[in-house]
Amino acid sequence: MKHIANFANKKVLVLGLAKSGESAARLLDSLGAIVTVNDGKPFEENPAAQSLLEEGIKVVTGGHPLELLDEDFELMVKNPGIPYDNPMVVRALEKKIPVVTEVELAYLISEAPIIGITGSNGKTTTTTMIAQVLTAGGRKGLLSGNIGFPASQVAQTASSSDTLVMELSSFQLMGIETFHPHIAVITNLMPTHLDYHGSFEDYAAAKWNIQKNMTAADYLVLNFNQDWAKEMAGQTEAQVVPFSTAEKVDGAYLEGDTLYFRGEAVMKADEIGVPGSHNIENALAAIAVAKLSGIASPIIRETLSAFGGVKHRLQYAGTINGVAFYNDSKSTNILATQKALSGFDNSKVVLIAGGLDRGNEFDELVPDMKGLKKMVILGQSAARMKRAADQAGVPYLDATDVRDAARKAFAQAAPGDVVLLSPANASWDMYSNFEVRGEEFLATVEELKG
Repeated sequence: MKHIANFANKKVLVLGLAKSGESAARLLDSLGAIVTVNDGKPFEENPAAQSLLEEGIKVVTGGHPLELLDEDFELMVKNPGIPYDNPMVVRALEKKIPVVTEVELAYLISEAPIIGITGSNGKTTTTTMIAQVLTAGGRKGLLSGNIGFPASQVAQTASSSDTLVMELSSFQLMGIETFHPHIAVITNLMPTHLDYHGSFEDYAAAKWNIQKNMTAADYLVLNFNQDWAKEMAGQTEAQVVPFSTAEKVDGAYLEGDTLYFRGEAVMKADEIGVPGSHNIENALAAIAVAKLSGIASPIIRETLSAFGGVKHRLQYAGTINGVAFYNDSKSTNILATQKALSGFDNSKVVLIAGGLDRGNEFDELVPDMKGLKKMVILGQSAARMKRAADQAGVPYLDATDVRDAARKAFAQAAPGDVVLLSPANASWDMYSNFEVRGEEFLATVEELKG
């Protein structure tokens, strides 16, 4: 890592812990900053704060006292999930204290070039595809960022021969100043996280931050299936490299049954190791990045053909008595479930759906639900999901939780069928996160195998 002097003897407040905050605090301390960590969880319930205190880092826990900001801090490193209307953040900005997220720190210390991936759907799968292809091509792609590995931690051990492949959320991108990837990808944009951003325009602006420091020597990979991307293509200094499943573009595209990059056939669409039209888009984005990085087509084809997906994202969980199980617990919105269903023959799918009731109906999902063999419905949103099932003419059963749903779905399936957990809803009515929901599904599949 670069041992920069930017933070030496400067007072820095790290607001919010979790993995990224803990990593940022330790990094700043190693760079000579005078670090204070503030986290809302009480000290006795906060092992991360306890550990940092043992290392000599000041911690303030159990609340967010505004008077803490009277200590002349020169920087705030904010947990991405903390909104900008949080009183601590508001006060910091009023006092002209710069507010960043830890991906900014990662950029400042990284010896490795950075490939940044953002978007509404597909970014984790695309990030993982890119990292695997680069590694297969001898470029060692290191997963980092919103994918579960704090960027400021991974960057500390990355060398100049590595590549940081960084998944970036809109929340993280709102907190950058100098962050500068050499290649950036925006997989797609849909109206999500509007409770945080307030409007789609503000959400899109946060995502667009990924390219704000890019130059003509850099590459911005955009999804030309979306009019938004075409409109924005002229508003960046970076070289735009498009991908599309709908038209031939000067980048990566689908023509017939084959994926191309600038006229060169790379692989057949049905060779991609994970199903669904959305994964063709993800693969095209990965192909664009790989080719821009000098990876040969045979390596790309071999790697993407062997790609087994990402946990909880249309993850193949096994086959029992001819019935295949797929865990798509990460599908927390309608679009994600639409894309998941696109990879299967509905007449052979038993769909498990439902979860947190956010007040929205599922009318948009009805055309994609038509022809399903059956649905198993659960969660707060069950009544709304049943209305959509009725509109689609799909029979359904009720379930109490994911374990019950998986068992009932299996009982309805015949050899050659698919049991698909793709809820189209967040998990928080029943589970602490989508990972826990998905793990229960996977555990039930293992039980059924027994």
